[in-house]
Amino acid sequence: MKKVLVRLCVILSLWFAIHIAATVLDGLNDEISVSDAAVILGNKVEPSGLPSERLKSRLDKGLELYKNGFVKYIIVSGGKGKEGCDEARVMHKYLLANNVPENSIIEDPEGMNSHMTAVNSKKIMKVKGFESVIIVSQYYHLSRCKLAFRKAGIDNPRSAHPDFFELRDAYSLIREFFGYYYYLFFE
Repeated sequence: MKKVLVRLCVILSLWFAIHIAATVLDGLNDEISVSDAAVILGNKVEPSGLPSERLKSRLDKGLELYKNGFVKYIIVSGGKGKEGCDEARVMHKYLLANNVPENSIIEDPEGMNSHMTAVNSKKIMKVKGFESVIIVSQYYHLSRCKLAFRKAGIDNPRSAHPDFFELRDAYSLIREFFGYYYYLFFE
């Protein structure tokens, strides 16, 4: 019985390590090509009402895609965080302040999680006639986001990550391992 438990632990450890490696490789391998829109997933807004550094890095990546002509529209998706700020509205204001025209920004204030952002993005794409998107989020989040977007009916979602790394990424990678399989089987 002890040998079976040891083997099971080894197998589970290998599975975890391989999954984490694949998540990192997938997330750091940007898939950028001309698309209809970038979908920037929300994140923490500071109590001051300004985007956190993590969220700002996502917005800056979306700006880069927009300014370099890869997208004509930016969908900002996020709900009201525990800080009491509407993430999508804060993101919208940030993009306006960085010279993105109002008619190029689409708000999704109901994107409370990756699943809802994917579902809402599909609805927006249908209304606007969009066929392609680039998902913008942290590298560790992109595999699960692409899974959610495919499950929502968006074929071949592309992805891009900002160059923002922090110690907290280790925790996030572990969380994403469980989140990925939750989305795979239950969302």
